[in-house]
Order: sequence, then structure tokens, then C-alpha cells
Amino acid sequence: MFILLLLLIILAVLTAVLYNRLVRDRNRVDAAWSDIDVQLQRRHDLIPQLVKAIKHYAAYEKATLEAVTELRGAA
Repeated sequence: MFILLLLLIILAVLTAVLYNRLVRDRNRVDAAWSDIDVQLQRRHDLIPQLVKAIKHYAAYEKATLEAVTELRGAA
């Protein structure tokens, strides 16, 4: 009888430990996905700034290219 009670206690403890480990691992996975979501949102927020910078630079490049073309034509 004592051995059966001891086995049940050990089984209950192992079950609790396993459950806690699974919950901890699930929380770690959720945190990792949250980190990924943050990085994706950051990337999404940076795209308009990148487009704006490229448009500004493209205007500068266009003016420079036109000036070089004009100088070549005059030479």
C-alpha cells in the first residue's frame, strides 16, 4: 500500500514538472514570435522612409545626369 502511494506521488510530481516545463516552453515560443512580429512591424514602418529617401536621391541623380549629358553635348 505504501509503495502504491509513493508511486502515485512520484507520478503526480513528474506530471506537474512536465506540465510546468511545457508551459514555460510555450511561453518562450510566444515570446519569440512576438520578437519576430516586432521586427516585421519595424521593417514595415521603415519602408516609407526608404522610398522617400530613394525618391529624393533619384531627383538628385536625374539633375546630375541631365547636367552631364548637357555638358557632353556642348563639348
